[in-house]
Amino acid sequence: MGDAATGDRANAGLGPVSVVICNYDGEHHLPPCLDALARLEGVVDEWILVDNRSTDRSLEVVAERAPHVRVIDAGSNDGPARARNIGIAAARNRWVLSIDNDAVLAPDCLVKLAAAVAAANGDGGGVDGAGSDRTSAVADAAAPRAGRVVIAQPRSVFDGEPDRVHYDGGAFHAAGLIALRNFYRPLAEAQGQGALDVDCAVSVALLLDRDRVIEVGGYDEAYFILFEDLDLSYRLRARGDRILSVEDALCRHRAGTPGVSFRDGPKYPASRVFYHSRNRWRYLAKNYRGRTLFVATPLLACYELVWLLFAAAGGNTNEWLRGKRAFFESWPEIAKQRRAFLAARTARDRDLLVGGPLTTTPALGKSAVHRALLATLSGTLRALWWIARPFAG
Repeated sequence: MGDAATGDRANAGLGPVSVVICNYDGEHHLPPCLDALARLEGVVDEWILVDNRSTDRSLEVVAERAPHVRVIDAGSNDGPARARNIGIAAARNRWVLSIDNDAVLAPDCLVKLAAAVAAANGDGGGVDGAGSDRTSAVADAAAPRAGRVVIAQPRSVFDGEPDRVHYDGGAFHAAGLIALRNFYRPLAEAQGQGALDVDCAVSVALLLDRDRVIEVGGYDEAYFILFEDLDLSYRLRARGDRILSVEDALCRHRAGTPGVSFRDGPKYPASRVFYHSRNRWRYLAKNYRGRTLFVATPLLACYELVWLLFAAAGGNTNEWLRGKRAFFESWPEIAKQRRAFLAARTARDRDLLVGGPLTTTPALGKSAVHRALLATLSGTLRALWWIARPFAG
């Protein structure tokens, strides 16, 4: 790493950066994460780890391998959204590199992210959104590209399969989902080069403008996990802010959250059914205009029916129902957030939302029958949004 005197040059004029690590029971994730951060190029003058009351040796690992890291005890395990908010608020620098404990950054990741942000917020530097190579995931969106870049994300690949993309952003699917770019696509075949405007960032690793993120309310901590990055992205984009995916800045993504993350099966986690059931409705109710929800009712009902059948097939009907009950119990709070957001937004839903594609984990489409059903659902949702979009708010 460079020293503070070279901060502006090494970080492309952004100045020193604060690193914030979100951790819960990361004993096995933290060694490669911390080792990678020790090799990080650019200038970092502050290291923060927010711990969600880990029950393993996480804090001992930090003390042994990275004693310079400031540890903040979150006081309880209320999910990554709250931990990120705590770390972002505690950071002294405007630009914060926020990462999860299972993120392993390439040495040049920070300097590439910083350079992309500086170019986009300066003279354009070749990353003007109007000229971006937008992929099929966002091809049917017409959102104007204005404002400043407030988040830049690296392209994350699988730690055990680094030649395959896991996340590099996406678009806002009208069903209340992320239409992911290059999801599980071989890295050599991934679409996009340079720094591209995207609508949604995935919070594995993000370089973000802490001032702007705090100004819009930060992550919504009520999600606990799932949809919190989609929600933050929508609130930023609807206010005219920009989000970049920097295609040559790489991050290896490890195993995820036990009991919630799902990649290869064999069984879809019951907890994930609950959070998906509750949080998707929370996201829709908070952020979509009433007219959009009305004209998109057939699309939303179609997806919800399929999701219910999927939950029931896995023996998780009760988790689906619990999620809906929890949503309604939170309605007074959601309604208050909704009123505040609708008063502040400037972009229309129709200019932000897309009808497809529907991206799902490949484990859900291993059989020919499942693949055919998913393709039919994706096509149906796209057609329903094509009909509804001109009338959306």
